[in-house]
Formats: sequence, structure tokens, C-alpha cells
Amino acid sequence: MAGILVVAAVTLFFVTSLFGRIWCGYACFQTVWTDLFIACEKIFQGDRNQRILLDRKNSFEKYWRKAATHISWIIISLITGYGFVMYFNDAITLPQNINFGVLGWIIGIAAATYVMAGFAREHVCTYMCPYSRFQSAMFDNNTLIISYDQKRGEPRGKWDGDSSKKVGHCIDCKQCVVVCPTGIDIRNGLQMECIACGLCIDACDNVMKKIGLPTGLIRYDTMAHLLDPKPEKKFKILKPRTFFYGAILTAVCAIMLKSLIFKSKLEISAIPDRNPLYVKLSDGSIRNGYTVRVINKTHQKKVFELSVISPQEAILKGSELIEVQANEVKTVKVFVIFPQNFVEKNEEGRGLVEFLIKNEAESKKVEAVFISK
Repeated sequence: MAGILVVAAVTLFFVTSLFGRIWCGYACFQTVWTDLFIACEKIFQGDRNQRILLDRKNSFEKYWRKAATHISWIIISLITGYGFVMYFNDAITLPQNINFGVLGWIIGIAAATYVMAGFAREHVCTYMCPYSRFQSAMFDNNTLIISYDQKRGEPRGKWDGDSSKKVGHCIDCKQCVVVCPTGIDIRNGLQMECIACGLCIDACDNVMKKIGLPTGLIRYDTMAHLLDPKPEKKFKILKPRTFFYGAILTAVCAIMLKSLIFKSKLEISAIPDRNPLYVKLSDGSIRNGYTVRVINKTHQKKVFELSVISPQEAILKGSELIEVQANEVKTVKVFVIFPQNFVEKNEEGRGLVEFLIKNEAESKKVEAVFISK
């Protein structure tokens, strides 16, 4: 799990250094679920202008459309909560095994989805998500970001088709601001709130087509190419950061692959009893109790033989043959007796006892503490 998290983090940094915040704009759960909720809103209430007009009404149409919207949100939220819970339970038998704990998780996740995607929306990106705060550390002049071409767009003014006028291509229609989910003006430069969703690009391109001007006034571009529009300044994937992050990903993946290939299929632990620490028997010998836990990581049932190999004087009492089912953890209680002559020689009153568990294919050793005084 730790390796997967490291790979995910490095991959996120890698993609961000190349393409900016495309994770936020296209793949983040908050963005995806918000878009899904907005789609439902459009189905029942229409586009933005229609929703504004609907809010001004006081009619049955308004209330049934609002109710249908929220019902669809609740259904999506419950499906989300149920899907999340299925990751940690048997999906096939879950409907028959729902208890108050599972139901609580479903309702809790559904409520969070309903609030975050239905009401909080872009405020999560602006005020709650820490990613926007440190994204600038991963950007450079060759990172692909949403940019406004000031050289082409300024000065802003009404465009009437007369190219002799000293007016830029930006007609100051503010459509880029209207469609932005976080409400920023991309013409003021890259800002922390920008999630790189590209809605401002689509809105600007539509306006440019209507007035007969080239598209791309707002576009994905690098800062280096924007300031100096030469072919060699265009976005390039192969750059020093690419090789740096690629080397880190390769190293982490290699370490994970090695750990998976050489992963032990047998684990054993021996935990000494704490109360009592030891028991003195009638013949003067000392007995220590241990809880031995055996983990079988294979898909077949295994039978293991448990023994004590050190110290040689120690005598094992308990389950010497341990049967462990496939993918099971088996716990057994055993006792180790130390003869009186061994106890008398052991002046410290403590030491190490070594257990060996084995079968015809594999073996494993584990040490535990014994106490005699």
C-alpha cells in the first residue's frame, strides 16, 4: 500500500509538471461528481439562464423540477456510498449482510457526496483542497497551462471587422468568466483557483468563430511559447523533469516488483504471555506461555510442524502440528518448559527462545523472550 501511494503521488507530480492541473480538471473525484450533478441539473432545470428564470417562478413546475433534481442527486450519492462499501465487503453477498455499521458508512459517504458535489462544488477546490497551494512548485515555463494571449487580445474592444483599428481580438464579452466554475478571469493570468477544466477555452473559441476571428485566444500553451512564440519554444514532453520523475517512478516500481516477487508466503509471530510472566512447576522447572500466530498467504491449505530449536533444553508443550487454511491466520497457544538445571544456570533470569515452523516446502524462524525469574 505504501508503494502504491508513493507511485500515485510521484505520477501526480509528474503529470502536473508536464500538463498542469489536468487531474483537477478532468479526473478529480470532486470534479467528476460535480459534473455529473450539473448534468442532472441541466436535464431537469435546463441551462444557466433557464435555471435563473425558473428560480424566479413560484409554480408547480419549479418545485417538481427541483425535487427531481435532488432525488437524482440522492440516488447517485447512495450508489456512490454503496460502491465504496463494496470495496471492503463481499459485493455479491453484501445486500444480505448489511448491518448498522455498513449502513452508516453508506449513508455517511452518500451525505458527503450530496453536499460536496451538489452544494460545495468549486468551493472545495478553492478553500479545502491543498493541491492548488503547492502546485506552483511543480510548474515551470514549459508546463502546459491555460493561457490568455495578451499580445493578440489587448487592447480589448468591440470588433467590427476593421483590421486597421488598433483593437485586440478580445471583445471583452466575459464569457470566459461566466463559464469558469471557480469564477476567475483567466485574462488576469494563471491563478490558484484555476482547475484547468478548459471551459473558458471552449467559450472563447465559440465567440471567435461567431465574429470570424481565429480561435486560440485562450488556449493550452506554455509560458515560454506565449512570451516568445517560436517553434522551438513549443511544448515538449522530453525535458529534464521528464527523465527525473521517470527515474523515480522506475525505481519505486522496481522496488515494489521485487518485494512482490520475493514476498514471503509464510509469516509467524510468537507473543509471550504477560500475566503471568512465568509459572514455577512442582519439579522446579519454569513454564512460559506463548501465543503463536501463523499466516498462510497461499491459496492452498498447509500443515506445519512447530518446534523449539533454541535453547536445546527447552521442551515444547502444545500444538506441534498446525493446520492453516488458504489465506488464513491461525492462532495457537503453546507452552515452553525450561528444566530446573537450565534455570539455575541462567543467572539473568531471561533470554531468547527460538521457534521453527516448517513443512516439506518452506520454513520460518522466530524469536521470543523467555523469563525464569
